[in-house]
Amino acid sequence: MLKVENANLHYGAAQALRGISIKAEAAKITCVLGRNGVGKSSLLRAVTGHHPLSSGSVVFNDVKLDGMAPFARARQGIGYVPQGREIFPLLTVRENLETGFATLGRRERGIPAEIYTLFPVLKTMLSRRGGDLSGGQQQQLAIGRALVTRPKILVLDEPTEGIQPSIIKDIGRAIRYLRDSTGMAILLVEQYLDFCRELADYIYIVDRGEVVHEGEAETLDAPEARRHLTV
Repeated sequence: MLKVENANLHYGAAQALRGISIKAEAAKITCVLGRNGVGKSSLLRAVTGHHPLSSGSVVFNDVKLDGMAPFARARQGIGYVPQGREIFPLLTVRENLETGFATLGRRERGIPAEIYTLFPVLKTMLSRRGGDLSGGQQQQLAIGRALVTRPKILVLDEPTEGIQPSIIKDIGRAIRYLRDSTGMAILLVEQYLDFCRELADYIYIVDRGEVVHEGEAETLDAPEARRHLTV
């Protein structure tokens, strides 16, 4: 469904991605792991169009996305949950969810009931301001906002960061449900190994902007994988 092919990305003179290639398939959870500062978030910015590639390509459902703006990629079916959540603190929960309408036609503009099934707390807090929610609730809101766009692939950047364990479990259940019940592709950047071990179908480990290991989730415990993850 999604292919990143031989991608190079620069911030000025600094190179963040070095010929990286990955793929994320429908009905599978693909997890990208690595230490801080190795290029994981840069990879997602390349996928979502928030930073241009120096060379290489991003292909989604056989459509080349090179040069396509982030909003146009969202219309293609890429739902993005950024690191740090980036919800609108002064808007209500309902208004935050409705910002997802921007990519939809008028007849599609509704909040799917499935979002409240996955995250019941959002339904009880529709009139609360986003900034009044806890970190975990804001993360659920950010995922819900991405789901409003009716994505074909959900791209998440460290969704467990700073989140209490009970909500991490809720997020894990939601991701698993989306894979199993809707056939959605999931591309997940994460540092929490146990979270990836429980969820991932396939993993990539990135170091210095390159893929240094890939394989089924079971290979996370292989010595060659572990040495790229230890600090």
